[in-house]
Amino acid sequence: MNKFFKEAKFYRKEKNGLICETCERECFLREEETGFCKTRKNINGKIYTLCWGDISSISLNPIEKKPFYHFYPGTYAMTVGSWSCNFTCPWCQNFEISKFPPKNEYYISPEEFIEICLKYRADGTSISFNEPTLLFEWSLEVFKIAKQKNLYNTYVSNGYMTEKVLYSLIDSGLDAINIDLKGDKKVYEKYCASDFEKVYRNIKISSKLIHTEIVSLIITNVNDRFSIFEDIAKRILDEIGDEIPWHITRYFPAYKFKEPETDIKKMEEIIEGIKNLGFKYVYIGNVPYHKYNNTYCPNCSNLLIERGIMEVIENKLKDKKCPFCNFEINIKI
Repeated sequence: MNKFFKEAKFYRKEKNGLICETCERECFLREEETGFCKTRKNINGKIYTLCWGDISSISLNPIEKKPFYHFYPGTYAMTVGSWSCNFTCPWCQNFEISKFPPKNEYYISPEEFIEICLKYRADGTSISFNEPTLLFEWSLEVFKIAKQKNLYNTYVSNGYMTEKVLYSLIDSGLDAINIDLKGDKKVYEKYCASDFEKVYRNIKISSKLIHTEIVSLIITNVNDRFSIFEDIAKRILDEIGDEIPWHITRYFPAYKFKEPETDIKKMEEIIEGIKNLGFKYVYIGNVPYHKYNNTYCPNCSNLLIERGIMEVIENKLKDKKCPFCNFEINIKI
């Protein structure tokens, strides 16, 4: 069989077909049918992933690019992506790979990928660019080998994997996840053909078990109002806490969406609204050298980590603590 094909880890049998249990779409696949994401197929009564090691993109990136601001700042992650997606976002910034099915052209085994990480002195791995859940089975093998080599493992995800997939990733060595929180229920239903509650559930699960950050791309005339995030923010405060880092990121026209780039003042209003509710760490993204790129002490307001273009300029933390007032910061170092 094709080396890019591997039996999927999670699926179940139903009358006349199979149910894929990789993501919350749970596609029903009859013989020879392919799922919504075009990376899972029923072949002879088994579901196979069609993108095992099918790498579309690879680069060594600052961890801040993911974005992770509270996870080993200043380090670098060897980052890979594959093909396709399980969402329908019309503004996708990586549509060149996320809107195309697997090509089965450039193969990298888990072992080869870790060798690349070590060759270029990466501090860890990151599965990103397109939706990493589609590389789920491959990720499991990568994470196990990475741990043996003292590398960390990260995901940058839309958060729509099933619970069993999320737990399996964590059990296999996932250290941190950044989950895209796109807006409220209406935004998810209209633009992503998906369920907000499933994403929120996974944020709750991951935040209790591994390092978790949230990113929200603020899209002109879609979710560029604080009112869309206000109830969500209150819920996060009540059910998760005030220390989860939240990135409010600027959109630029891409793929099928032609609305103008996000107004920075509107982004600042959203950030300030979230901060005023009680969040300790709220950041701006895609706006270099803005003050909200930096980490400030929630207790004394002194500058702790100054950032430029996806990089750390200066880190004043001392053993996770503010050097000015000794307040402990929620950060991995």
